[in-house]
Order: sequence, then C-alpha cells, then structure tokens
Amino acid sequence: MPSRTFDLDRAHVFHSWSAQAKITPIVLTDARGSRVWDEDGNEYLDFSSQLVYTNLGHAHPRIVQAIKDQADRLCTVAPQYANEHRSEAARLISARAPEGMSKVFFTNGGADANEHAIRMARLHTGRPKVLAAYRSYHGGTQTAINLTGDPRRWPSDTGSAGVVHFFGPFLYRSEFHAVTEEEECERALAHLRRTLEAEGPSTIAAIVLETIPGTAGIMIPPAGYLPGVRELCDRYGIVLVLDEVMAGFGRAGAWFALDHFGVRPDLITFAKGVNSGYVPLGGVILSNAVAETFAHQPYPGGLTYSGHPLATAAAVATLEAMAAEGTIENAARLGEDVLGPGLRRIAEDHPSVGDIRGIGVFWAVELVIDRNTREPMTSQGTLDVVAACKELGMLPFTNANRVHLVPPCNLSDADAATGLSILDKALSVSDRLTRG
Repeated sequence: MPSRTFDLDRAHVFHSWSAQAKITPIVLTDARGSRVWDEDGNEYLDFSSQLVYTNLGHAHPRIVQAIKDQADRLCTVAPQYANEHRSEAARLISARAPEGMSKVFFTNGGADANEHAIRMARLHTGRPKVLAAYRSYHGGTQTAINLTGDPRRWPSDTGSAGVVHFFGPFLYRSEFHAVTEEEECERALAHLRRTLEAEGPSTIAAIVLETIPGTAGIMIPPAGYLPGVRELCDRYGIVLVLDEVMAGFGRAGAWFALDHFGVRPDLITFAKGVNSGYVPLGGVILSNAVAETFAHQPYPGGLTYSGHPLATAAAVATLEAMAAEGTIENAARLGEDVLGPGLRRIAEDHPSVGDIRGIGVFWAVELVIDRNTREPMTSQGTLDVVAACKELGMLPFTNANRVHLVPPCNLSDADAATGLSILDKALSVSDRLTRG
C-alpha cells in the first residue's frame, strides 16, 4: 500500500527533470554511511551518492555535530556580516586551490556558482561570449542551462545567452576520427582554436569546462588537453573557468580534479562534495587577478544565503574530516586498486559493456547493443539494468545509455565488492539485448 508520504508527494511535489505522471519515487527514511533505507525497510548501497554529492557518505557524525553546534550558536546570518565558519571555510577551500587563488564567493549550489563565474568573467574582460562543450552539464538556471551542452538545454535555449558550443575530446565516440588519445587531444584543440578564430577571440570572455565531465559521461581529458586550453586562453586574454562541482573534493581521488592535469584556471566553481551536500552550498574560487577587478568597484551580484553558517560549518567539518581520515587517498586507492580493476573484469564478461571510464570514485559503464558499431543501448535497456541493481540492493546513477558508479569517497573495500557484484548480476539484463 502506498504510504501517506508517497501519496502527498504525488499530490503536491513537482519533481525536476521528470514527466510528473510517470514517476514512482522511492520513499527514503534513513541513511548511514554508504547505505540508505526505504519506508519498507529495504536496504540499498548508495552508489549514486544521491546526486554525486555525499562524498563522506550519509550522517557522518563530525558533519552532523558541526551543524547542530552551529545551529545552537548562530543559525543564520546575512551575507554582509562576517562569521567564523564562513571565514574558515573560505580559508580551507582556497588553501586546496592552485596558488594565486585566495578569494571565495559563496553561492547556494553549483548552477548559481556557474552563473556568477560567467558574470565575473564578462565584467573582468568586458566581452560578451562564452564557450562551453557540447558534452557537459553546468546547472539548470538560465545561463547555466545554456552553458550545458547536453540535450536538456534545448527547451530553454533561446539563443540569447551568448554561449557558443564546441566538441571536447572523447576518444570512444570521437568527433575527430582519432584512433589514439594523442590524436584526439591534438584535433580537439585544433577544433577549439578554429572555433575561437571563427567567433572572434576579442568577443569571448570565458571558456567553461567541467574538468572531468560528469553527468555527460565521466570522460577524463587526454593529458595535454587542459594545458592546451589554458594556452589558448592566455593567448587571447580569455578567462578559463573549470567546473569542479561534481569532480571536486575527493571524487576524482584529489582535492580538485584539476590537480591531475597541472593547470591553473582563473575561476573554479564548486558545490556538492564541499560539505557532502548536507546543507546547500556552492561557490566560486577567484584568481587574484579577477578578484582585483572588484577591489574598488562593487561586484554586482549576491545571494541572501551566501555563505550560510550552517552550510559553511558543514563544509569546515567535511574538509577537516577528509584530511584527518585520509578520504582523498582512499578515493584514489579505490579507483586504482578496487573499482577500476573490478569494472574492467566485469566488462570482459558482458557484451553489453562497450567502455569503462573513470578515476577515484567516479566511474561510468557505457552500455551498447553492439560492441563493434558502438550503437548505444536503448533507454529502456539501460533503465532495466538500473531496476535490476535496485532490486538487488544498490542505487546507481544513470544518464542516457550509461550506468555511473559514484559511491562515497570513504567507501569500504567490502562495500565496493558488494556493489560490483550487484552490477555484474544486473548486466545480464542488457546482455540479452546485444547483437554482433
């Protein structure tokens, strides 16, 4: 029998990205560590980290206590006042960023972080246009959804946001007829350079990239790509914005995914894992040069809840816990020694697996009907795999023809093995749909 909670949800809650009459949301009632429970007592391994943000899992005692303690002292404060945890969170976040990035502007999440990063870039350069990749997701607000490259932007794309899209590197589905990572990198950079030239470099304020595209497919860029983009930005006076909303704070086995590539952007956007998503928080880390633009003229932007004390207290506790508990190192080790090898073994046994990609606790399993042609698995086939995972007790993240395994960064080896075993069994559903 449906519960009162479910009935009220269906009567009154309008869900995002959904046809309202076609969804049957699970009612979750409890969560601890890497597990959640529904109202019927069913237990699930959370390999989605909800929406890829519970980087320290659920109900981490250090974060929960920090929120309680802050609520007892100062539950809310307007952004024009200074407060202890906002200041400390800004210090800790900027300390993890590349040298020369010492200012943090706090937002409520990733989409508005990207909105403000673009506003800052346009004001800093005096230019109107922004370049972003087709295979990307940057948020659901007006500028952020136009930055987004995947088809979810189409219903809201009025063509008036000053955004130009281009193809980033992705060897498995190369737009450049490349056969090696080196060719893909070289040709993707040439494509970007020609796009800049055709649009007019003097009109372009920023290039915005997810350091590692997340929802679009967890596509790790070739080694020279981001340094090549940095060089193009330097050549033409363009601001480089790296979106670390999903990839940051341990997800890629580093404090920021950009640490793997030796590149310093001008702006970094973040959210999600900065406080494990316990209270909404995002932000922009500014280079000193961009920050200086607003040293003596007002920045024309702000949010009522910018740097909310409950959210920033949670961020301080999260960052301190990650450092004390070796969370970043654990995420890197899991990817290298457990998830990566396990997924590659699974791929060998399942003809519906076309590609395995990932790093840290940030992995995508690309499902195909035919490995030779790389024809994507049908939407229903992918959803059937997800349903089988849920039936077996694991919640994955999914988009298009992919299943993403994105568990907490502090996942245990035993839970990792259980999740891999569940996926291994669930893939028999998609194997039946393959040919060739």
